[in-house]
This record gives sequence, structure tokens and C-alpha cells, in this order.
Amino acid sequence: MKFLFDLFPVALFFVAFKVWGIFVATAVTIVATLAQIAWVAFRHRKVEPALWVSLGVIVVLGGSTLLLRDEMFIKWKPTVLYWVFALTLLISRFAFDKNLMQAMLGKKIVLPQRAWSALNSAWAGFFVVLGCLNLAIAYQFSTDTWVNFKLFGGTALMFIFIIIQSIWLTRYLKSE
Repeated sequence: MKFLFDLFPVALFFVAFKVWGIFVATAVTIVATLAQIAWVAFRHRKVEPALWVSLGVIVVLGGSTLLLRDEMFIKWKPTVLYWVFALTLLISRFAFDKNLMQAMLGKKIVLPQRAWSALNSAWAGFFVVLGCLNLAIAYQFSTDTWVNFKLFGGTALMFIFIIIQSIWLTRYLKSE
């Protein structure tokens, strides 16, 4: 359910783009993300740092898109977010010796340390690749194709990666 809630601004962006174009869709995404944060703050009293980072990137790049009337700024947004996530996973692991995947999931599943390290690195690598793929599509294809990839392709790749990770993790869970 949380995953669907996280897709709320993306889905609204998609609908607004199909009806009104990239600039209205960008404004809708900024407002939707603000509404999403307000809802989370009201409901849970705490907003995850990733959502604040997402809002910051959306406001800066979306605002630049609207002010300069240049759609490439909003096309960079997913890549910036993916790369921030990848860097956060890697820097926390190697600079602070903290595995964020273990911190997030460690209460739910028990894994050997090497599996946590592999999981953390796999997610960091996935986010780097997804960011590169986003830029390739943004620069090589039409905005309409990019929007379709952003909603359907990116979401499908995320689901596939989660399924692969889940299958890989079962070998550790069976032995526990």
C-alpha cells in the first residue's frame, strides 16, 4: 500500500501530462508531493527523509522547468533522486559503517552480514542503472515516451528487481 501511495504524484503527473502537457503536469506534481507530505505529517507525525529529499528535488527541478519553460529539468528529477538514494546507501555503508537496508529491514528478516552487504550494494547499483536509463530515455526519445517509461517502465523494473531480490533472499530465510 505504501508503494502505491508513493506513486501518487507520479500517477497524477502522468494523467496531467496526457491531458494538459508537461508544464501543468510538473505543477501538479509539486502540489501533489506537498499534499502527500502534509498527509503523512498529519497521519503519522513524522515524514521520512526520502520524502523531504524528493520534495526538494521536485521543487528545485520542477520550479526550474516552470520558470525556464525547459522540460529537461523535470526529466532529470528521477535520475537525481535515484542517484541520491544510491549515494546515500553507499556513503552510509562505507563512510559510516551503517547498512541502511539492514536498518530498514533488520527487524523483519534475519540475514547474515554478507547478505546485508550484497543487498545494500545491489540496491545502490539498481538505482545507478535506473538513473542512467532514465537519462538515456529522456535524451533519446520523445517526452511522451519518457513519461510512459517513468510510470510504467520504471515501476515495472522496480517490481522485477524486488521479485529478484525476494527470490535471492529466500535461500537465507529457509536456513534460519
